Amino acid sequence: MREEKGVVEKGQFCKVEVVDGLQVKTCFDEFGEIISAGAERLTTTLGNIPENLEMAGKIDHTLLKPEATREEISQLCFEARKYNFASVCINPTHVKLCKSLLRGSGVKVCTVIGFPLGTTTPEVKVFETHQAIEDGAEEVDMVINIGGMKDKNYELVARDICGVVKEAHSHDVLVKVILETALLTDEEKKIACLLVKEAGAEYVKTSTGFSKGGATVEDVALMRRTVGPLMGVKAAGGVRTREDFEKMVSAGATRIGASAGVKIVKGDSAAQSAASPATPAKNY
Repeated sequence: MREEKGVVEKGQFCKVEVVDGLQVKTCFDEFGEIISAGAERLTTTLGNIPENLEMAGKIDHTLLKPEATREEISQLCFEARKYNFASVCINPTHVKLCKSLLRGSGVKVCTVIGFPLGTTTPEVKVFETHQAIEDGAEEVDMVINIGGMKDKNYELVARDICGVVKEAHSHDVLVKVILETALLTDEEKKIACLLVKEAGAEYVKTSTGFSKGGATVEDVALMRRTVGPLMGVKAAGGVRTREDFEKMVSAGATRIGASAGVKIVKGDSAAQSAASPATPAKNY
């Protein structure tokens, strides 16, 4: 069982959610700005795994390596149109090009904010979001302040997320929030998920693909249990085969970030992919 409710306290509006023994409470003032955020351990709850969607329509076709050329980005967009992926996920410098190449295709342009470290200030992340949307971004994947999570500075983490969500939603742009799960404890992952949910983002996301680990079935399942059946969960980092894809979806992922999107939809197996070794976390 899960619980979520809104509570009015002394002119403030507070969101309270409980999952897997953790209660997270975020309070906002009359202007929607965060006043406080905190977490404490309580009781256990569970969520459900959503139903499967069309395979290609779940994939963010991704190219985030810093040396990506215009030709490589154009090829990414060509493949995205051909296979009808959910989006292309690229660095902000390529947003205008992708918007032009994908016009009329139905494939979204997704970019990254505060990427890959999450250590820029909340104000910089808001500016990045605004600029990306002006350039044509329709979805943004932001990185949380990971150090803030480790410090239990939940107000900073929540304010960081809310700033991007507020800017993006004012332009009807969808937000995914990257936790970098390889760097967090299970309890930190749960608290981060609930802060993301309370901030109003559409998705929680496992990884940047640039840290020491990528998506795992265990982390995806934990995130799904935490956010419940309705919110999106994106698995990214190391998803290279159809088997990987199916495991992540079975664990609760509703979106997959992968540079191997074409191989996945064509059904390449783990044995076939082994011919091109790569670091497990990378999702370029």
